[in-house]
Amino acid sequence: MKPQQDESYAAIDLGSNSFHMIVANYSDGRLQIIDRIKEMVRLASGLDEKNELTEESIQRALACLQRFGQRIKEIPQANIRAVGTNTVRQARNDGYFLALADSALGHPIEIIAGQEEARLIYQGVAHTTYDEANKRLVIDIGGGSTELIIGRGFEIFSMDSLYMGCVNMSKRFFDDGKIKTKKINKTILYARQELESVETAYKKTGWDLALGSSGTITTIRDVVQAQKWCETGITAAALSKLIDALIDFGHTSAIELDGLSEHRKPVFASGVAVLAGIFEGLGLEKISVSDGALREGLLHDLIGRMHNEDIRDKTILGISQRYGIDQEQANLVRETAEKLFHQVSVDWALQDKESLKLLQWGAMVHEIGLSIAHAQHHHHGSYLVRYSDLAGFSRQEQIKLAKLVRGHRRKFPLAEFETISSQARQTVIRLSILLRLAAVLHRSRSNNSLPDIRIEADEDAINLYFPPQWLFDHPLTLADLKTEQGYLQSAGFTLTFQ
Repeated sequence: MKPQQDESYAAIDLGSNSFHMIVANYSDGRLQIIDRIKEMVRLASGLDEKNELTEESIQRALACLQRFGQRIKEIPQANIRAVGTNTVRQARNDGYFLALADSALGHPIEIIAGQEEARLIYQGVAHTTYDEANKRLVIDIGGGSTELIIGRGFEIFSMDSLYMGCVNMSKRFFDDGKIKTKKINKTILYARQELESVETAYKKTGWDLALGSSGTITTIRDVVQAQKWCETGITAAALSKLIDALIDFGHTSAIELDGLSEHRKPVFASGVAVLAGIFEGLGLEKISVSDGALREGLLHDLIGRMHNEDIRDKTILGISQRYGIDQEQANLVRETAEKLFHQVSVDWALQDKESLKLLQWGAMVHEIGLSIAHAQHHHHGSYLVRYSDLAGFSRQEQIKLAKLVRGHRRKFPLAEFETISSQARQTVIRLSILLRLAAVLHRSRSNNSLPDIRIEADEDAINLYFPPQWLFDHPLTLADLKTEQGYLQSAGFTLTFQ
């Protein structure tokens, strides 16, 4: 029986070395991978001295994304998630690149932070090789960064993203293609220095076994086993023999090893040296290799969102508790914001699930800045939301959420919304207005329930309708609404109430 189309999913990972896509069907709680596509794009090698992606590297990426876009055309947009990692995080012209990339793929691409990348990698490994008994160290060497995670089952104890990958280390230490002992040792030392700040903590946490994931480590495993240097996984002795062999070859173009593709040759020596540095720093003798990685984690995370197991909800609850937010007040504001939202969702084109969730999260954390100071707490709150590690959130989502917090009171900061993409800007502005109104209506922090309030909205006008005499009996709320009327008018919106 053919699976329903709405239960087809796709996850796309714009890595610094390769772009990956997996397509899967989900039925009866089971995930079946039906397609995997990988293209070596080496996006990280396209970063110039200004940390901008060159036009050549952008065109390579766009050509790949157009091919991916053809494959996902029949999959519902809500069932697709595409993310950019280290190189896209670094690129100073990321806005220019993403506008083109979104168009080429036919779907928005999110940028995820290093911590989020680590979390998703671990989820991919955990779902692929579930192990409830052992505490596991997971190592993932990508093109632009290396992620380290310790966890058991689906629980994570430690995770970090370090700025070293096979592509950026190749540019740094093997730019001329020559492989020498000195270059290998310099790369290993760099890796040790990157590890230095987390090494002690990881050893203290400890692990029962170590696992590697993704292309660099998978390729090293294939090579050392093809040479019969070890039977399973990767051992320290096999890694040492591989380094000797690479030095003997002397140049990336001269490498001839079973299990190594032509595409990976230019960045292989740097990847091997980074892994050697990790082996040294963490005192590893052997690692196994998992087939799961970022894209599998992305896929399971996406399916969780679609089936009401959204990690982002837990994250918002977690930071609400951590910063001592008044939960009762936050829930009152959320409930009112939801009621307003549903009444204007058609007229304001807010009918997607993500818009409602963003408004709900904004209501739950709009007073987070009070944990720092009452004065200007909307500014403090915006900063906390923007720069905290929020599990499950992309960079773009955190920016939108931060803007809701920033704009929930006082002067309406229209200019602040300019940093949001043009496609999402109007939506976030309208959500901000709804949050502001809900916050105003609950400014007295009274537990008394509000009456049924009707709202109508068109392009730039909002009309609120209260029961007869209600505003007359609540003069403070009336005064607050008049103040809000002035704030919105300054931003080009008309607010009326009766």
